[in-house]
Amino acid sequence: MNDRELEVLLNDLESDRVERKASISDQGKLCEAICAFANDLPNNQKPGVLFIGINDNGSCANLAIDDKLLLTLSSMRSDGNILPFPTMIVQKRTICGCQLAAVIVEPSDAPPVRFNGRVWIRVGPRRATATVEEERRLAEKRRSKDLPFDLRPIAFASLVDLDLDLFRRVYLPSSLAIEILEENQRSIEQQLTAMRFATPEPLLKPTILGILVVGNDARQFVPCAYIQFLRIEGNELTDPIKDQKEIGGPLPDLLRMLDEILQVHISVATDITAQPIEIKQPDYPIVAIQQLARNAVMHRTYEGTNAAVRITWFNDRIEIQNPGGPFGQVNRQNFGQPGITDYRNPHLAEAMKNLGYVQRFGVGIQLARQQLQKNGNLPLEFNVEDSYVLVTLKRRP
Repeated sequence: MNDRELEVLLNDLESDRVERKASISDQGKLCEAICAFANDLPNNQKPGVLFIGINDNGSCANLAIDDKLLLTLSSMRSDGNILPFPTMIVQKRTICGCQLAAVIVEPSDAPPVRFNGRVWIRVGPRRATATVEEERRLAEKRRSKDLPFDLRPIAFASLVDLDLDLFRRVYLPSSLAIEILEENQRSIEQQLTAMRFATPEPLLKPTILGILVVGNDARQFVPCAYIQFLRIEGNELTDPIKDQKEIGGPLPDLLRMLDEILQVHISVATDITAQPIEIKQPDYPIVAIQQLARNAVMHRTYEGTNAAVRITWFNDRIEIQNPGGPFGQVNRQNFGQPGITDYRNPHLAEAMKNLGYVQRFGVGIQLARQQLQKNGNLPLEFNVEDSYVLVTLKRRP
């Protein structure tokens, strides 16, 4: 948006596309505003703007707009509190002689968007939480032609292909605010639609996301939705196989079983000579393997392939390979660099965050590197190709 467009919005005190804040002291309110603009309930089909450094009456607050403030605002996009990720840019601008920060938020293609489990909307110049009916209207706005793969409907599936008990018992409590659950006014169909596990009525077809997260048999519809685990007694693929498993099922079960298998295969050495007390040192830090394996599940391509995520555990290394090369702004040159991330399956990433398997987005590789270094392992090795990514962890000497 150019300065003239921003000036017109800034001076319109009644617009539902504008919110003004004198500072960033209440970051929760800022996130609510971003969430509301992303939902675009009035259907403006134009971006909303959050001005920082402006008083409610439109006068300049004379706030210092420095790099720290801009970084704080930018981090709100991907810290995991607003889901799915909003599309927004943060800019330092000077409008009518006032230096300010402009957070420009595009309408979401896949509403409803939630901040900490609540759906926020604009009602005229103010912000409010959405009612059941307003959530339904938001769901109906999804732009089917622009939807990412994980939100596409499965024409030959029906709601009987979803584990509704798992959805109610596990997923809903992890995804919604307590008071939203306690209202209990939504039908199961409305709940599935709101979570993007099914398309809006009257079609009501499970989405790829719904099948992956709470499907009774995900591989019936997405054949590649499993992890192939192989434990080799040696350092070559031709050496004897010690253990092999296919890890599948709905996402909560798949991730739980993955954690259990990884934990079982870690060896822990005990040193009783170097210190007065014994020191236990694993050959790999469990957190590093978990982060990299979960990244593979999150970032892989589920479209146009029958290949599984492969975890091959040799005596001297672990190889984790996922189908699908770099995506979006990530390429071979910047792969793994801090702050460079993108999401092929943004709503699957949201589900993993809701289930507690992701704490912060964009830090998995960095955290794995830190844990490996702390444990005394060699640095990670990446082989990044157009059709796959292979990461290698070396056993601690």
